This record gives sequence, C-alpha cells and structure tokens, in this order.
Amino acid sequence: MKETEKLFEMTETAYKPIGSADLAWFGERFPEERFLAGHAISEDYSHDEMGTVSRAPDILVKPVSTEEIAAVMAYASSQRIPVVVRGSGTGLVGGCVAIRGGILLDTTLMNRILEVDHENLTVTVEPGVLLMDLAAHVEAQGLFYPPDPGEKSATIAGNISTNAGGMRAVKYGVTRDYVRALTVVLPSGEIVELGSKVVKNSSGYALKDLMIGSEGTLGIITRAVLRLLPLPPKRISILVPFARMETALETVPKIIQSKVLPTAVEFMERQTILFAEEYLGKRFPDTSSPAYLLLTFDGASQEIIDQSYRTIADLCLACGAKDVLIVDTEERHQSVWNARGTFLEAIKASTTEMDECDVVVPRNRIAEFITFTHELAEQLQMRIPSFGHAGDGNLHVYVCRDDLDEATWQEKLRQAFDAMYAKSVSFGGLVSGEHGIGYAKKGYMQNQYGPVQTRLMNGIKAVFDPLNILNPGKICQ
Repeated sequence: MKETEKLFEMTETAYKPIGSADLAWFGERFPEERFLAGHAISEDYSHDEMGTVSRAPDILVKPVSTEEIAAVMAYASSQRIPVVVRGSGTGLVGGCVAIRGGILLDTTLMNRILEVDHENLTVTVEPGVLLMDLAAHVEAQGLFYPPDPGEKSATIAGNISTNAGGMRAVKYGVTRDYVRALTVVLPSGEIVELGSKVVKNSSGYALKDLMIGSEGTLGIITRAVLRLLPLPPKRISILVPFARMETALETVPKIIQSKVLPTAVEFMERQTILFAEEYLGKRFPDTSSPAYLLLTFDGASQEIIDQSYRTIADLCLACGAKDVLIVDTEERHQSVWNARGTFLEAIKASTTEMDECDVVVPRNRIAEFITFTHELAEQLQMRIPSFGHAGDGNLHVYVCRDDLDEATWQEKLRQAFDAMYAKSVSFGGLVSGEHGIGYAKKGYMQNQYGPVQTRLMNGIKAVFDPLNILNPGKICQ
C-alpha cells in the first residue's frame, strides 16, 4: 500500500490521548483565561453555525501571536495530537469541528488590523479580524475590500480558508483574487512567509494559493496581506419582481451578456423574504411577487451608474419583469441588503433543523436547477427554500426538517442531497461555491472528482502534514 494511502486510513486511535503531562505543558505557557480543558470548554466549541457535525475538543487554546501557535504546533507534532483551527465558527460544513478531539485553536484574539498601505493598496491583518470590521476600517480611508460573503461576522482567515465569494463576486471576484501574502504556521511548527505585496509573481509553485481554500488542513494562517481597491463613490440597487422564478433566472445570462457588469446579481423567492421579515421584524419594500432579482451597480460617477442600471432595468422589463424598484437611498439600501444578509438565519429560525446544499452551476442552468429543487420538494414532501448569487451561479439551497422524526429526516435528507448533487454534476456544476467541503460534504466532492484528483489532494496533504495532525478527516480524507 502506498504511504499516502496508509496515512489517510489513520483513525483517532493513532493519535496520542490528552494526558496530565499535556495539560501541564499548556498550563505553564498560557494563562487560565486562554487555556481550557474538558468540561470547562463551552459547548459552542463543539460545532459550527450549522451544527450538523459535533465533537468537543479536549483542549481549547486562545493564542495571541504567531509564535504561540508555532509552539503549540511543534508540541502537537512531537506528541502526535490533532489540532483544529477555529475563527468565529460561522462555517456550515463542520470544517472547524475537532472530530478527532485534541486541541482547538481559537484565533479570535488575534484581531488587529496592522497596516493600511495606501501606496501599494494593501491591508495587513491578523487572522481573527472580522470581515465587517475590516470593511469599515478601510472604507473610512476611501478604500474598498471587495469580497462580501453574507456572514459579516466571519473572520478573515476563515474567508481565506474557504475562498469565500459572496455577493460582489460577479464583478470583483472572490477572496483568492485579493490575497497577496500569508504568514503560515506549518503542522511541524515552522513559520513560513508565502507571497508578498508585489502585484505579479511567477517564482516557483504557488504555495500561497494552496493555502487559500484548504480549510485549515495544510497550515495555520496567522497574518494576511490583502489587496484593496479605491472605494467607488457612487452606488445604487434595483429590486426587480417577476411573476415566475424561471423567468427571473432566465434573465440573468442576458444581463451578463449585456456588457453592463453589475456589482451583484442576487435571486430570492417570496417565501424566503417573508422569513426575513419575520426574523427582523421589519418590512421588505415589496413581497407581492413570487420571485425577485436584486442588483447593485457602483462606479466613479452618478452618470455611469444611472446609465448602467437603466440599461439593465429596460432589459429586465423586456424579459418579463413586472416592475423595477429603485433602491436609491441609504435607508432603502440598508432595508433590502440587511434582509438579504439574514436569509440563512431566517430560514434556520423557521424550522427545527436544516442542512445546506451549496452548489455552483453554470449561469444558464440556474433556472433548471431551482425548478428541479421545487419538484424535489414536492416529491419528498419537504420544504426546500433557496436563494443565492445568480450572477455567478452559486446557489444556497436549504433542506428543512420541520416536524419529521429523526429516521425519516435522515433518510429524506440523504435522498435530497444525493439528488441535488447529482443534478449539479449533470449540469457541469461543483459541490461547493463558497462554503467549503469540511467534513459534511467530503463524500460528495470525492465522488465527483474521482480517485485520481482525490489522490493528488491527499498527496499534497501528506507533504504539508505527514503526521496528519492538522484538521484531520476533512476535505479529501
């Protein structure tokens, strides 16, 4: 058997159990408020936001420096103890859950914005900086960090680890496009600097890019240099109601072909909007139609964005839109986009339990896929609400348990996921658009990629982490 195959057959019995000597080692190096063990660890650390994967760590450590993380990793490597890194815990696939026990590193105390470099248009941050804090900090200086995932309380290192995209990806791209350099602690405890502030780089293998989207399985990000843009001074949104979801989604490829590039193109259904209204206790501008597109435009002048949104408004009306509602004040903008930002929480609050299918399909197949989910919901007699980024084909589809008993729920959930991922693959789509693979979705990814690509990913993991101690059991294992 090949060495990498042996490596990933390892079970948790191959790891060293936490003992009194380990507790003493951590107790000597960390104050009691930054080191907890056993029952002293909050239950919140046993799961992420979705809560479908659960296991408590044996030790919780809250480091405040790269050097502390390096010391922990060197010790864990010498003792063969598994380590998992966690930020805000806003993930949905169990990526930050310590499924093998061991050590959990909470990096939220490493939350400083270290430098804004106006000459090179970069910002340097620690891993625990929240996305919303970074956005506010740089915008106050006339700058702009474009990646815009719906969960603004996520940490930057979490965004990098899942290559988060978000609502502005259709125009500005995803997190990978904005990472210039990373400081990383390897599983051995060695510290490496990957990338730099330079704009171009063709110097050897792109090790920095391997870290982006690796979900904490190859190394621990302790500092990031991110690319910034000048802040667009003008923006406007339009809310476009349609009588049919299919008509709304069939309009999206035509918008992209129009040579007018919106900042964001989101789709939503009336029921999801109603969930958000109830969750927030605030009215949405319009809930009279079954389906909506929400588009934003930004630019250097009012004239530019006015011309852009009018072109798209005319196109939408020609394609069958019922109306075009202009969101041109800050109050209206906040009302609409705050509701959009709470869709996940609102759907979650409407049911007893749920799980997410985070697929990405070609833009011209979005309508077919959503229609398929409606048919699947009728077939399985389940609620399967959805919303997503129509501009880049990334769909967020939620399977709701409601009043199903445990056995029926598990069986129908499996049937729903099997059907949706199979349909995505048949359309040329992929398992995850921005939320990652983690533990919950790894089987579906491996089935899609097959043994060759899975073996290559396992080989990369083995080079970085030959003892398989860093976030084991995730993605390709």
